Amino acid sequence: MAGPYTDADRRRPFDEAPKSRQRTPFERDRARILHSSALRRLGAKTQVLGPASDDFVRTRLTHTLEVAQVGRELGKALGCDPDVVDAACLAHDLGHPPFGHNGERALAEVSASIGGFEGNAQTLRLLTRLEPKVIDPVSGRAVGLNLTRASLDASVKYPWSAADAPPRPDGTPSGKFGVYDDDADVFAWLREGAPVRVRCLEAQVMDLADDISYSVHDVEDAVVGGRLALDVLDDAEVRAHVAEVVHDWYGAAVSTEDLEAAMRRLPTLQPWVRGYDGSRRALAALKDMTSQLIGRFAGAAIDATRARYGPGPLTRYAAQLVVPPADLAEILVLKGLAARYVMAPREHEPLYRRQREILAELVVLLADRAPDALEVPFQADWAEAADDAARLRVVVDQVASLTDVSAAEWHARLHPPRG
Repeated sequence: MAGPYTDADRRRPFDEAPKSRQRTPFERDRARILHSSALRRLGAKTQVLGPASDDFVRTRLTHTLEVAQVGRELGKALGCDPDVVDAACLAHDLGHPPFGHNGERALAEVSASIGGFEGNAQTLRLLTRLEPKVIDPVSGRAVGLNLTRASLDASVKYPWSAADAPPRPDGTPSGKFGVYDDDADVFAWLREGAPVRVRCLEAQVMDLADDISYSVHDVEDAVVGGRLALDVLDDAEVRAHVAEVVHDWYGAAVSTEDLEAAMRRLPTLQPWVRGYDGSRRALAALKDMTSQLIGRFAGAAIDATRARYGPGPLTRYAAQLVVPPADLAEILVLKGLAARYVMAPREHEPLYRRQREILAELVVLLADRAPDALEVPFQADWAEAADDAARLRVVVDQVASLTDVSAAEWHARLHPPRG
C-alpha cells in the first residue's frame, strides 16, 4: 500500500484474518470506534452542562463529533490520513466517566491507592481491553477493538504513565497521563519506535481540534444558556480575573500580557457577538462567530505548520504541529471564559458535590457486592483479578462505563434512601 504510512503503522496488536480490500485498515479503525458501545454511551454523558439540563446543550457525544469534524479537516490539510485523525478524535473522550470532569475527579480520589483514574488512560484501556470486538484466540481474552498502531498512537493524548508525567510548561504538576501500569505492555507496543514523551502529529491534531472545539463551543453554550455575555471583556477587572482563571486552570505558559492582548483583540473581530437576545438572528450570528473562530484557529495552525515544514504529506513523527502564540492565547481566553462563568461556579453547587458522592459511594457499594452486582463482562474480569487492587480497578472500570443516568439509577438501586 503506497503512502507515508508503513506496514508497521498498519499493524494490529493481534493478527486478524484478511478482510475485504474495499476499505483500508484505517477506515476499519474508524468504523470500529463509530460502532462501539462506548461511543454511543457518550450521548448520555456530561460535556460541561449535564445532558438533561437543556435541549440545546452539547453532550460528550456531540462534542466528540464536532472534534472529529475539525480534526479530520485539519489533519487532511496537513497530509495526515483523515481516517487516522478521525478515529483518534472519535476515541479521545471514550474513557471519560459519568458527570464529566466532575466524575473523573471523584474516581481519581477513590482509586488513588491503585494508580488513580485518568480519562485518557481509561480511553487506552477501553480501546485495547474493555470494548468487546476482538478476542485473542490463544488466551481467550478480549483485546478491545484491536486498532492499528497508527490509530492507537494517535488516540494517546499523554504518551506517558503517571510516574513519568512531565510538568506543565510553568513547572507545576500536570496530573495528566495516558496509561495505567497494568496496560504498560500494549502501550509499549503502540509506542514502538516513537520518541519518548512525544506525541505523533495525528495526536497533536486531535488535541488541538479538542481545544478549539470545546473552547469555542463551551462559550457558545454559555451564551445561549444565559451564563455569559461576551461584552464582559470590555471590563478591565473581568479581563484580569479571566487571566487568573486561565493560569489557575491551565497553567502559566501564556503570560498575562499575552492573554490581555487576546482579550482586547477578540471583541474587535467582525463576528464577535454583542447583545445576544435569543432570537433566530442572534442564534445565527452566534453560530457564525463559532464557525469563523474555528476556521481562524485551524487555519492559523495549518499556515504556521506549513511555513515551517513546507508542502507534502506530514505524518506521525515527521513534523510537530505549530500553533501561533497569539492564537493559543485566544483559545485560552475562551477556555478561561467558560471556566470563569460555567465550570468554576458549578463547583459550589450542591448538585455537583452530590455527583461526586454518588460515584464514590457506588464504587464502595459495587466492591462490597461484587461480582454479582457487576455486569457480566466485568464479573469475568473480577474472577481473573489477582488481588484486591486489581479487583478495585475492575469496579472502577464498571463505574466509568456508566452514563450519567445509569450511574444515578445504579446508586439508587444499591443504596435506597432510608426512612
